[in-house]
Amino acid sequence: MSTAKAEVESLLKKLPNDCSIEDIQYHLYVLEKVRRGLDRADTEGTLTQEEVEERMKRWTSE
Repeated sequence: MSTAKAEVESLLKKLPNDCSIEDIQYHLYVLEKVRRGLDRADTEGTLTQEEVEERMKRWTSE
C-alpha cells in the first residue's frame, strides 16, 4: 500500500501545471472519499446487482 505522501505526489503529477489550490484540494477530497468508500466496501461488503435493482424499484415506484 502506498503512503499518503506518495498518493499526493502521484496526484500532483497528473494535474495540469496551471491548476489552482482549490483544484488540488478538490482532487484530494475526492481521492479520500474514494479510499473511504473502498475501505467500507471491504469491511461492510457490497450489494449485489439484484439488491440494488430492488432498492431502486422502491425509490422510483412512488
